[in-house]
Amino acid sequence: MNGFEKRAEEKKQQVLDAAFTLMNSDTGVEKVTIEEIVKQSNVSKATIFKYFGSKENLIGEVFKRFLNEMGDSAKKIMAEERPFEETIIAMSKNKIRFMEKVNKQFYLDMMAYVTHKKNDELATLMEVYSKESFTIMLDIFHRGRKEGKVALKYSDEFLMLYFEAIVEGISKPHIYERLMPYTEEWTEMIIKGIAPDKKEDQ
Repeated sequence: MNGFEKRAEEKKQQVLDAAFTLMNSDTGVEKVTIEEIVKQSNVSKATIFKYFGSKENLIGEVFKRFLNEMGDSAKKIMAEERPFEETIIAMSKNKIRFMEKVNKQFYLDMMAYVTHKKNDELATLMEVYSKESFTIMLDIFHRGRKEGKVALKYSDEFLMLYFEAIVEGISKPHIYERLMPYTEEWTEMIIKGIAPDKKEDQ
């Protein structure tokens, strides 16, 4: 990447950072204006349109970057090939970290863009992300079974619902703030909840 390309990429990231900050508010995506993005990013309106073409495209790029960052962080955790307990703890904390970065309106707006705006590229990315997340979690639970840490009686579907229900629940701000001092305890309960019975034959 030469100097010109590097500067161009830096400006793009400035715009994406600014747009994310403005979109991640209670007012919602639709009320964010290009003028606000110009002011927040310190990048000219002409340059923004040169890089992104339209406000709709820019918004889509912000959502895509968020999904890609979540997906990449999960893949890095899996690549470390740590034991089952350590992996599921890391994945839980990773999901919570990303959920803390955005408010409820951001998620609602992102889903609206997938369904109502008919953004095919974003919809495809969302589908890929969902499939990859499903595969990653299944790999974790299969690893847990091999290590004798996950009971054989629990189906893949149940394990997925179990993990999703717990993570979604503790990710709510009013719960997460109170639960923070008990991180070790809730992690232990996640693992113990799907552990084999002492009498179960592994």
